[in-house]
Amino acid sequence: MEPRRIVTGTALPLDRSDVDTDQIIPAVWLKRVERTGFGAGLFAAWRDDPGFVLNQPHHRGAKILVAGTNFGTGSSREHAVWALEDYGFEAVVSPRFADIFRSNCTKVGLVPVQVDDLTGATLLQAVAADPTLVVTVDVAARTLSAPAVGIDVGFPLDDFTRHRLLEGLDDIDLTLGHADAIDAYERRRPSWLPTTAPA
Repeated sequence: MEPRRIVTGTALPLDRSDVDTDQIIPAVWLKRVERTGFGAGLFAAWRDDPGFVLNQPHHRGAKILVAGTNFGTGSSREHAVWALEDYGFEAVVSPRFADIFRSNCTKVGLVPVQVDDLTGATLLQAVAADPTLVVTVDVAARTLSAPAVGIDVGFPLDDFTRHRLLEGLDDIDLTLGHADAIDAYERRRPSWLPTTAPA
């Protein structure tokens, strides 16, 4: 995955709470076998409404999604995160995330920025009022800022997750970081044990 150090840009205000993964990417999209192309299905049912925020031209190119509380509830489908990332979002801001959704975010490089209720509401209103408002998520410093509206707050991010985001390490990269130990084990492993290696 791509390293995420600083995400700076405009934001899209999704003023809805308890958004579940089926609303983020409907089940009909789960038949795809690739990990790409899911952006077209992002919030598919809501996008049928011409007035839906994702259809507004002044929010095109937004890198940050600002949502209501309890974002990403429901099923554990990774496709929800893939859809957000494929659409172009690099960070999601909410006062609360579903645990599995939050974990899925960190495994593909989508930064989950959890803020207090007041900051979340203030940022939602500010972005809705001014689509050109610049918002910055600094992963290294663990801060969210929008200087034009006086927002500068920290957000929780454990050291391990911060490290993997900064370095762009997905689960495969983390495993390959132990390649020497894996190779050493395979060299001393008894030959009668099962193997996936060709004969």
